[in-house]
Amino acid sequence: MTTNGALQGRVAFITGAARGQGRAHAVRLAREGADIIASDICAAVSDTITYPAATADDLAETVRAVEAEGRKVLAREVDIRDDAALRQLVSDGVEQFGRLDILVANAGVLSWGRLWELTDDQWNSVVDVNLSGTWRTVRAVLPAMIDAGNGGSVIVVSSSAGLKATPGNGHYAATKYGLVALTNTLALEAAEFGIRVNSIHPYSVDTPMIEPDAMMKVFAEHPSYVHSFAPMPLQPQGFMTPDEVSDVVAWLAGDGSGTLSGAQIPVDKGVLKY
Repeated sequence: MTTNGALQGRVAFITGAARGQGRAHAVRLAREGADIIASDICAAVSDTITYPAATADDLAETVRAVEAEGRKVLAREVDIRDDAALRQLVSDGVEQFGRLDILVANAGVLSWGRLWELTDDQWNSVVDVNLSGTWRTVRAVLPAMIDAGNGGSVIVVSSSAGLKATPGNGHYAATKYGLVALTNTLALEAAEFGIRVNSIHPYSVDTPMIEPDAMMKVFAEHPSYVHSFAPMPLQPQGFMTPDEVSDVVAWLAGDGSGTLSGAQIPVDKGVLKY
């Protein structure tokens, strides 16, 4: 993977950076030498998202962790559904750091329900954040990367559910499959500017999005669904850590992955092979 200092002088924009995978990615890229632009809504997206939302204190902890790596950080509470706020953060970040090289489109939400039983709010909240919000993030960031003229790397955080659907969260899977199309299209469109675009597809990562009680409720009501959520062959007990996903993000952000664009990379310890 990437060696220390491989991203020296570069700037990374990371959404959903207050905790979980987003914080891990911010800290790891800072450790590799990048300055960080970090965003998170730090508030509830919808009443239908039942796990606790990130807070301003969480984002402040990400700032402290990045600064502890010796890097600069601009952090702001921004909803990726808010186009004006996204564009302003990108503009302010480029003004402060002088360039923008890396995008980690990480922000996302999850809720549970069978497709024909979902409410409009359940559907709209997940689609508006995961798919439309990621597109708005790309729309805000890509012009700045192109203007900087340094090429770059876009890493779209999809999910194993974007390669193999699972029951009980079809709206989530639909958005994550949609991110594959966004990734592959952007890889074609941005290639002339030297910008690479790839998606990663994590499975079973230990973050607040994992709701054991909610999952157990779904399994209790629909026992046949259990078989769709297999253990990882390389780690049959427990979850992956966000840091393990960050290893892949750091590699994709750096020059060592320079031959890859338009790739879908499972970060799943082998589960998608079954």
